[in-house]
Amino acid sequence: MPRNGSAAAAAAVTTNIPARLDRLPWSRFHLLVVVALGITWVLDGLEVTIVGAVAAVLQDERTLHFSAQQIGAIASFYVFGAVVGALGFGWMTDRFGRRIMFYVTLAVYLVGVALTAFAWNFWSFALFRLITGAGIGGEYAAVNSAIDELIPARLRGRIDLIVNGSYWIGAGIGAAATIVLLDPKILPIDLGWRLGFGIGAVLGLFILFLRRFVPESPRWLVTHGYRDHAEKVIGDVEKKVSDETHERLGPADDTLTVHPRKSFGFGLIARAMFGKYRSRSALALALMVAQAFLYNAVFFTYGLVLTRFYGVPEGRAGLYLLPLAAGNFMGPVTLGRFFDTVGRRRMVTGTFAVAGVLLAVSGWLFAEGWLDGTTQTVAWTVIFFFASAASSSAYLTASEIFPLETRALAIAFFYALGTAIGGIAAPWLFGHLIGTGSRWYVFIGYAVAALLMLGAAAMEWKFGIDAENQSLEKIADPLSSGGE
Repeated sequence: MPRNGSAAAAAAVTTNIPARLDRLPWSRFHLLVVVALGITWVLDGLEVTIVGAVAAVLQDERTLHFSAQQIGAIASFYVFGAVVGALGFGWMTDRFGRRIMFYVTLAVYLVGVALTAFAWNFWSFALFRLITGAGIGGEYAAVNSAIDELIPARLRGRIDLIVNGSYWIGAGIGAAATIVLLDPKILPIDLGWRLGFGIGAVLGLFILFLRRFVPESPRWLVTHGYRDHAEKVIGDVEKKVSDETHERLGPADDTLTVHPRKSFGFGLIARAMFGKYRSRSALALALMVAQAFLYNAVFFTYGLVLTRFYGVPEGRAGLYLLPLAAGNFMGPVTLGRFFDTVGRRRMVTGTFAVAGVLLAVSGWLFAEGWLDGTTQTVAWTVIFFFASAASSSAYLTASEIFPLETRALAIAFFYALGTAIGGIAAPWLFGHLIGTGSRWYVFIGYAVAALLMLGAAAMEWKFGIDAENQSLEKIADPLSSGGE
């Protein structure tokens, strides 16, 4: 990346780059960006699903012989790693750029996945999961900020939801794979789960190759003093899009004046997030905590619930995840376009509220003993059709309601804090609740998750931003536009 932008650090620069990006028609270039960056969630879904499916297998004395409490603790190690990785890599993404960091974070993630395949006891498994989590935490910041800054405003909502929802394609593949990998008639019981992680690491190398075609964000470049490079990147993108669509691009008249600088101090960022945008910060935190608690509660322990309360064989638990994965993916795909048409506030509020109500009802039916393995899976599938769209909208919200210069750090901060509060606590809590063997104790956990979802819905209705079809710079003025 050049270090000699034409604008001095404090000199005002007037640019129309945001308008030029937002006016572009959908093209193969945008599809490549979505695939190269978003495919990480497919891989993450694959290996996290394997972890959930092998939870019962890892308790077998022929494998690593973990207890239910250790399974919950391992999930917490993963989430703790994600928290630390998100904060560290999030800051570096805003400081050094989107492009370099989505290489670094993916590399860290793949190292963690590969090492997990060779874990030999509780502490090695936990450490390798922590490394994996650090990589995926950084990915959330680098990838989501890059996608939002490259995708046209009119499509940003649905694309962001679909990208985050693609996690469940990987989850479905992982669930199907575990049927083979965890079948002792096909593979030794202590080999199948290791192959699952190893295969995931190999597949991830392909993603590194794809990312070489994704440019740095021109928005980031111009605000950090690399105006010449930003103009070159946007010019190349416009040429590609025009050639691919055979359309003549219209004018981009909206301009923005910024005062570029190489870095923006924590003081300036903190004043924006907790001063001018404090209500948005409270909203982002509420959404992140609720979705993190719900997902980490259910998906790190669903195998334990199926085997302990419904008598599902250990090697068949992954089969029950297939409909869950389908519901989770179809939610964002089906509902995503409404976030750009009906609007952010209505759709975010609605999906969080519906998911919360359905979870409370199904939790009560579980406690009363009125469900079996099949009907429990049907209930979860319906719940997560809405919850998946809600969860994806939490990341969309955090990524678009704060200034450009702090976008990656904002995603990282609220992902980390929300995950620390909801994600670390949930697996630990549910591990202990399931360990009691009492359905009503487990119901308490489901009730907490439902209340958090309903609380998040209320916060969205009161503080939500109507960001549909709006340029990122209109939703939140760049810090550099004020020349501070």
